[in-house]
Amino acid sequence: MKTKLDIAKNWLPRYTGTKLDEFGDYILLTNFNNYVTKFAEKFNCEIKGISKPMQSATNSSGLSIINFGIGSPNAATIMDLLSAKKPKGVLFLGKCGGLKDSTEIGHFILPIAAIRGEGTGNDYLPPEVPALPSFKLHKFVSNKIVQHNLEYRTGVVYTTNRRLWEWDSKFKEYLKRLGAIGIDMETATLFIVGYANQIARGALLLVSDLPMIPEGVKTEELDKVVTNKFTDLHLQIGIEAMSEIGIKGEQIKHFTF
Repeated sequence: MKTKLDIAKNWLPRYTGTKLDEFGDYILLTNFNNYVTKFAEKFNCEIKGISKPMQSATNSSGLSIINFGIGSPNAATIMDLLSAKKPKGVLFLGKCGGLKDSTEIGHFILPIAAIRGEGTGNDYLPPEVPALPSFKLHKFVSNKIVQHNLEYRTGVVYTTNRRLWEWDSKFKEYLKRLGAIGIDMETATLFIVGYANQIARGALLLVSDLPMIPEGVKTEELDKVVTNKFTDLHLQIGIEAMSEIGIKGEQIKHFTF
């Protein structure tokens, strides 16, 4: 256990209850256990790690899904641990708050970048390094969204460690000045730690609330509505995009630095 790789190879199975060779080459990440349950039901595969911090399932085609929990530290942890597997592509299926009038509940956002407001990524790379997705992976995702005759938004999302901020008027004014389209707690971390570990990564975010207005703040009732109405579609687009990349066998990473 002298190197980072040694530790990651030991810890990924420990956190997930899944052996390294049982993971697929393509990974879906989520914060929600019901995504893993729906995935397992769709492909009739076993959910592993039920008693572990992270649950996962893998279908026969080599696509895995992992529920890594909520928040920036957990996002950094899973991207570090996945360096043991060296996946060919990772797509985050997350939820975010819409910050602009043009975003509505149920919209999909493909972030072109994420603002590193969470601080976790600073342990990996200096603040001036941008948190970016892998363009080609997002190209596959955008094609699938269009095939479903759906619109999607692009823009910059803000990632924060603060879960309870909706009451803070000064923070809201700050967000307005930034011009970000959405806010979440994981995307920037996933992008920057993925970059640090040379893992191709992307994010398909579902707008689940409109926290800039009091009546748009997420409640238990609103969360149930969003889950029932949009979760299946969100998951399906992610499955289709990552499965197509696997079938075509195209490399997402073009360059080696």
